[in-house]
Amino acid sequence: MDKKRFVFFFITVLLAAALMLAPALGIADAGDFSGGGDYGGGGGGSDWGGSSDWGSGSTSWGSGDSDTDGFSVGSGGGVFFAILFIVVLVIVFSKKNKGSSRPVVPGAARTVLPMTIAQLKGMDPQFSEETLKEKIANLYIKMQAAWQQKEWEPMRASLSDALFNQMKSGVDAKIRSRQTNYVERIAILGVDLTGFGQDDKHDILTAVLQTRIVDYTLDDATGNLVGGSRTAEKFMTYEWTLIRTKGAKTFVSGADETKHCPNCGAPLDLNHTAKCDYCGAIIEAAEYDWVLNNIKGISQRTVGK
Repeated sequence: MDKKRFVFFFITVLLAAALMLAPALGIADAGDFSGGGDYGGGGGGSDWGGSSDWGSGSTSWGSGDSDTDGFSVGSGGGVFFAILFIVVLVIVFSKKNKGSSRPVVPGAARTVLPMTIAQLKGMDPQFSEETLKEKIANLYIKMQAAWQQKEWEPMRASLSDALFNQMKSGVDAKIRSRQTNYVERIAILGVDLTGFGQDDKHDILTAVLQTRIVDYTLDDATGNLVGGSRTAEKFMTYEWTLIRTKGAKTFVSGADETKHCPNCGAPLDLNHTAKCDYCGAIIEAAEYDWVLNNIKGISQRTVGK
């Protein structure tokens, strides 16, 4: 084995060892945005999902495609940064040995046209800010319950496919580790719609969500506390990005318009599931209503122990 291959092999082994030996961080809440250490200001949080930049302050988007992946850690600690450092070394070393090879780009960023909520209402007269705020608040509570119960399928109708799959991988990790995050005493302190825009495929809306939770992680077998606190209150601020098919109109219950499965034509109940009850087809829920496409942890403040 030559020197270069040996160095690459050695770095890879270090990375694998770090991943295996890293202790559980005990982070909790749906998406693991809540953690042992507070964060805030300057976007010290984390992202789940994908989208694109369009000049809305700290809003973070990805490539504009709903299949853009993200990674999220509320407060990673030293282990996370050590692993990240090793990953960077592996990438740098790989690039040096590949000569003219270029990194794969996940697709060109789409141009997003910023607009106002008033313009949204002009295009969609049935749109209601209060109704959407209520939907966001209820969705947050539903997500925490699904995360705690480790049953993620009920969230399919409310999330883009990319975000659903990303967060399901987090639920699966909890199942494999035989640990459960408990999220209790949930209070929605505020929901503000902060921006609206369109790209070539989607209406895009951002909202800031402020909540208070108590969260902790228990070992399923022993019931021992793995992380978090049963008494400390965490005040969380998130930025959510919601999308729907460009030009879609708010569905009004009881109106003549009916949602139908594009595969078999059967009536759909997207409040229940994004899977057709008749033919089993998975429905792209964003064609009919707003779905959550990206979550960004903005801040966490802990009160108590």
